[in-house]
Amino acid sequence: MLYEHLGATPRVHPDAVVAPTAVISGDVEIGADCQILHGAVITSEGGPIVLGENVIVMENAIIRAAATAPVHIGDHTLIGPGASISGATVGAEVFLATGTRVFNGARIGDRAEVRINAVVHLRTVLPDDAVVPIGWVAVGEPVEILPPHEHDKIWAAQRELDFPGYVFGVDRETPDVMVQLTERYGRALSRHRDDKPVPGT
Repeated sequence: MLYEHLGATPRVHPDAVVAPTAVISGDVEIGADCQILHGAVITSEGGPIVLGENVIVMENAIIRAAATAPVHIGDHTLIGPGASISGATVGAEVFLATGTRVFNGARIGDRAEVRINAVVHLRTVLPDDAVVPIGWVAVGEPVEILPPHEHDKIWAAQRELDFPGYVFGVDRETPDVMVQLTERYGRALSRHRDDKPVPGT
C-alpha cells in the first residue's frame, strides 16, 4: 500500500514489484526492477529515500529516513528479511543479511557484506568490499569490526558517536533523557495521523 505523507507521494517505477502487504510512505523513489516483498516498510519521515535498480527488500525489512538523515540504496543490493536501515547510505551490490541493523549516518561501500544479525552503527563508514561477520558490530570512522562480547570497546566508540544527540537532538546526560526523547520523537511520528492512501494501490 502506498501512502502520501507530508505532501509527498511515493514514486514506483512501472517495472518494480511491490507486494500488497508492503507499506511505502512519503518521499520514496523505487527504481526499475526492484522487488519489495510482503511486510516490508519503507517510510520517509521527512527525508527522501531512493532505491536504485534491481534492489530487493525482503519480508518485514524496514527502511526509514528522517529530515536530517536521508536513505540511498545502490543498484543490485539485497536487504534480507527483518533487516533495518535508518538514515544511511548503502552502496551498490551490497548484501545486508537477515536481521542486520544499519543506523543513522552510516555509509556502506560497494560490494560490502553485513552478515546475519550484524550491526553497522551510527555514523560508521564501512569501506568497499568489507565484511561484518555474523552478529558482529562495525563502529566508527575509521571502522572497527568487533565481536559482540567486546562490549567495552564497542561502547567506548559508540559513546563518542552520541546516539541520542545525533538522532534525537537530546543530551545523553539529561536526567529525563527518555522522557524528552519519546515526547519529541512521538510528536514527529504523530504527523502520520494525516497520511492518505494513494488511490489505486
